[in-house]
Amino acid sequence: MPKIVYLDTLPAQNGIDILENQSSIEVVKINSNGNYKKSFLELETAHAYQVSAARDEVPKMFQVNEEFLSKTPNLLLVSSGGAGFDTIDVEACTKKGILVVNQTGGNAEAVAEHALGMMISLLKKINVSDRALRKGWDGERTEFLGLNLLNKTIGIVGLGNTGGRVAEICIKAFNCKVLSYDPYLNDERFKKLGVIKSKLEDLLSESDIVTVHIPLNNETKNMINLDFFSKMKKGSYFVTTSRGSIHNEDDLDKVINCSHLSGAGLDVWEKEPPNSSHKLLKHKNVIATPHIAGVTKDSRNKMSEFVAKQLLTIMGGGIAERPVNPSVLEVFKNKLKNLDN
Repeated sequence: MPKIVYLDTLPAQNGIDILENQSSIEVVKINSNGNYKKSFLELETAHAYQVSAARDEVPKMFQVNEEFLSKTPNLLLVSSGGAGFDTIDVEACTKKGILVVNQTGGNAEAVAEHALGMMISLLKKINVSDRALRKGWDGERTEFLGLNLLNKTIGIVGLGNTGGRVAEICIKAFNCKVLSYDPYLNDERFKKLGVIKSKLEDLLSESDIVTVHIPLNNETKNMINLDFFSKMKKGSYFVTTSRGSIHNEDDLDKVINCSHLSGAGLDVWEKEPPNSSHKLLKHKNVIATPHIAGVTKDSRNKMSEFVAKQLLTIMGGGIAERPVNPSVLEVFKNKLKNLDN
């Protein structure tokens, strides 16, 4: 019988209920703060492993890397609890023919709405006026003179599920001109959404707001640096709800200090949560949230359902709907067949 081991929990209880209320696949829970040896005794015989996508929530020993894989010889599948897969070394898994899947799209609506909320708050200076009122402000309202989102130019880096939803809202609700940079998508995707396919430099120089919706990997780590920020339109805003380590926090601090950018909305950080003394938290024109864009009841339930149903489908011989490394699908299928035999 195939065996699934999950670490601590799933995004919501409904997914756990789906996994445990069936009898064709063994399901075992291990705890990150439990007995290490007992946990790895379970993992030694596991065929699938479910782990959170948030790297600061998962102890290093339970993150999937070469050392972890050396202790889990029967592993065929690793499933991330989110759209990201920061806790999984995909390259190491691919080398061993281990399939990696994620839950992309499950929290797209929540993250898109969060990004839009940050955009509106930055333009309308809601965060700045809120801070001022709490300190006893009694001045002229024009100190908080803001801008409308209507008819602005929005640059979207990454036009996947979340980026696409941001584009849809900006176009339909606010009549925005939307530019997007995503070299991995065909022209049809851009046309369908009514988005202008753009070179990155053009997007940066023309956009009033740049919002980022890409995964963290070797290609994107530190991709958004001083050069990127310097090419952004003077007075524009930067928003990211993707992953920490994609944008360089020191470089962002520099361009805000010199007033090249008017502000930023940050949901993701190099270290999560950031220390209260973090330099970017000192800026009045920076909105900060602790990686909660996708954390809504609605999205957690959807993500948890995605996790459970995909795990059961794949381990039951069905199709992997959200593979991260599809090049190993055939290898995985053959291994699964051998397991059944």
